[in-house]
Amino acid sequence: MKVAFFGTPEFALPTLERLVESRHEVVLVVTRADKPVGRHQVMTAPPVAERAAELGLACLQPKSLKGGELHERMGELAVEVGVVVAFGRLLPPELLAVPRHGFVNLHPSLLPRHRGPSPIQWALVCGDRITGVTTMLLDEGMDTGPILLQERTQVEPWATSEDLARQLANLGAEVVVKTLDGLGDGTVAPRPQPADGVSVTPMLRRSFGKVDWSMPARNLVNRLRGFTPWPGLYTKLRGGRLKLFGLEEVTPAPEGSEEPGSVLGTDEHGIVVRCGRGSALRITELQREGRRRLPVDAFLIGEQVLRGERFE
Repeated sequence: MKVAFFGTPEFALPTLERLVESRHEVVLVVTRADKPVGRHQVMTAPPVAERAAELGLACLQPKSLKGGELHERMGELAVEVGVVVAFGRLLPPELLAVPRHGFVNLHPSLLPRHRGPSPIQWALVCGDRITGVTTMLLDEGMDTGPILLQERTQVEPWATSEDLARQLANLGAEVVVKTLDGLGDGTVAPRPQPADGVSVTPMLRRSFGKVDWSMPARNLVNRLRGFTPWPGLYTKLRGGRLKLFGLEEVTPAPEGSEEPGSVLGTDEHGIVVRCGRGSALRITELQREGRRRLPVDAFLIGEQVLRGERFE
């Protein structure tokens, strides 16, 4: 089939590359406009635009998705199916109707769980042990269209959102090609999403990184995994901000009735802190604002942390 590929960040690259290798033909790539990046605000093309140029593919970066050049080009190229991977914009109904087979979207969760903009991060925050990818036909809703194919995978206990994104991007690339093969052969048919098990993830915000010590230790460890690299986790000690990079749940937790956020002790392995429901965690790597990121033993050489102190 002739494919129009819609995508923007690095997450979309494995699918684009796998489509180029497949029996299908990528006749057009559509991505977001260049944007200023870095301290000097240098105008930079999205990763998908750069890879499309390297692969010699026609690429559009339209300001509007309604009518105009994009619709004309898709008609001229006789696009039969659209593929959407982390494009970052909702497609208008008139565009959804252009390809004969509609638009196939790759979503990095097992729908209907974790709809919305941050499914990878929230799978980790929620402590999911199994996640996966879903291909679905786009409709006018937010990740509500009928399911085409799904594939499950295990979440490694050490994985951060960067690790899981790479894993799901590679898995998703294969599932997208299988989906297009099945649509072309008539062996894949859409089915409605189940009504049960629906959850919707929010857009990530900086405020999510503020540590709430009343949470159980396992929840805080999961939040660090999900919010790495952004927004991370931060707390305050003696009025100064600390960013946390390494957390471990302490099992069994030391007995006691200290308030959440209280320091239970320090050693060369970390700073042990009381958390919610009597749990405890160990901070193993951290960074004082304006200083270098340090393992906890190096941090404690320059800064004494006393038993009974409390993180805000």
